[in-house]
Amino acid sequence: MSTIPVYPWRLAPEGLATVRQLRALGLRPGGQDVAAQLERPRRRREPLIAFLYRVDLALPVRPMTPAKRAALERANAARRVCPECGRDAGYRIPTSLGMCTPCAYPTASAA
Repeated sequence: MSTIPVYPWRLAPEGLATVRQLRALGLRPGGQDVAAQLERPRRRREPLIAFLYRVDLALPVRPMTPAKRAALERANAARRVCPECGRDAGYRIPTSLGMCTPCAYPTASAA
């Protein structure tokens, strides 16, 4: 059974980065295993954990192709249409509501 090193928050050694930090550098983990983890203590709950990857093994982010961009635009456009009233809300409909704000709160818009 192998274990990975655990470091306190903000004290990771050089050469290790989180997924967000890799993305900011234009990199991605590229299928490599987790090299270590960071733990940040929390009161009353379990600690926050962030996985670390080796920067030297990271691969460049794949470029956005025209087909990918078109697919993302279609998906985002579909998320803007309210399933209740069928109108384009002008924003992506939150999954917590499942419908546009006027449909979710009809009394608030009538006031």
